[in-house]
Amino acid sequence: MDYAVRAMNKTGHIRAIASVTTGLVGEAAKLHRCSPTAAAALGRSLTAAAITGLMLKNDSDRLTLQVTGGGPIGRIVVVANARGEVKGYVDNPQADLPLNTAGKLDVGGVVGRRGQLTIIKDLGLKEPYIGKVDLVSGEIAEDMAAYFTYSEQTPSAVALGVLVDTDLTVRAAGGYLI
Repeated sequence: MDYAVRAMNKTGHIRAIASVTTGLVGEAAKLHRCSPTAAAALGRSLTAAAITGLMLKNDSDRLTLQVTGGGPIGRIVVVANARGEVKGYVDNPQADLPLNTAGKLDVGGVVGRRGQLTIIKDLGLKEPYIGKVDLVSGEIAEDMAAYFTYSEQTPSAVALGVLVDTDLTVRAAGGYLI
């Protein structure tokens, strides 16, 4: 991840993490030769895992994010740790769809909307913690918000974004969690 900022209120009941991941997402999209929509889906997932990984307590803890939505991209798998180190892939990096009705990349369409988001936290215990939620939209951010609300019982606001330029490079990427 390029960089992240963390904040917490005085009582510790509210936390926020914001991250810029332009370099990370750009390198991943280039390495995997992603279509624009696949780059956005992978980039949002990388950013989500990086931010969530920063909430892990120990350097040896690992987090795996899996998205299986039934769309043409196939499965998205991302692994992150507490130091902000992230790696991931999509089954079909060439999957692409036309722009949606709002003129935006159709991430929800390429990911699919009928499936699950799974978070596996390996905290060094006997068994890993596994949390699953049904996909809300396939747009990743809304699905992550649902994960935090239903699986961790922590209502949260999550925003993730990837701006892919006309030359297929990633111009900007990042996100936040409150």
